[in-house]
Amino acid sequence: MTDDTPLTPTEELDALAGEYVLGVLALPERLAAEARIKRDPAFAAAVARWEARFDGLNDGFAPVTPPAHLLGQIEARLFPPAPRPQRRWLGWAFGGLAAAALGLAVVLFAPPATDTIVAELGSTETGLAYEARHDGQMLRITRIAGTGPAAGQDHELWIIAPNAAPVSLGLLGDQALQVEYPAPPAGWVLAVSVEPAGGSPTGAPTGPVILTAEIGA
Repeated sequence: MTDDTPLTPTEELDALAGEYVLGVLALPERLAAEARIKRDPAFAAAVARWEARFDGLNDGFAPVTPPAHLLGQIEARLFPPAPRPQRRWLGWAFGGLAAAALGLAVVLFAPPATDTIVAELGSTETGLAYEARHDGQMLRITRIAGTGPAAGQDHELWIIAPNAAPVSLGLLGDQALQVEYPAPPAGWVLAVSVEPAGGSPTGAPTGPVILTAEIGA
């Protein structure tokens, strides 16, 4: 007989902290946990307790110092000295240098990569709208219409993979929220909820979800 009693918010927080310390979270959840450590003292304390709990597991492993000569032998095998080129190869060498210089010029003067819109979250009823862009490394979410939440509240951004629980990416303010994040796949969903000041106390949306948008739709 199994116990189907749901975890309390405190138990869920402690379980998430343990999974973070063990390194078993998927990348989106790990990034969200790292962001939560910075803004949630209770979660940061839970992570610290788990780190202290597992710290003693390393006591039985003595550090291993490789022989001093080993690095030199490895480098010599991986990077043997190149033979001196013969004179008849000079023409080809100069040609290669010219091609390399041309390639460098193309890289230096090529236009920088631009970010692309991955989702637009808006409501015609409230006039509130956010725009999500990705530049290959960073996900940037900006409010482009409407006003922020009422006093004592925050807008919190969530990303939801298919058949998965929402994961917080941070709080949305007057300035753009920038999160180092891989390009979200099409079909994932971005959502904005209204939370108490400082964000959701449970790690899941607690207030009304006011905006959603499917990525790539």
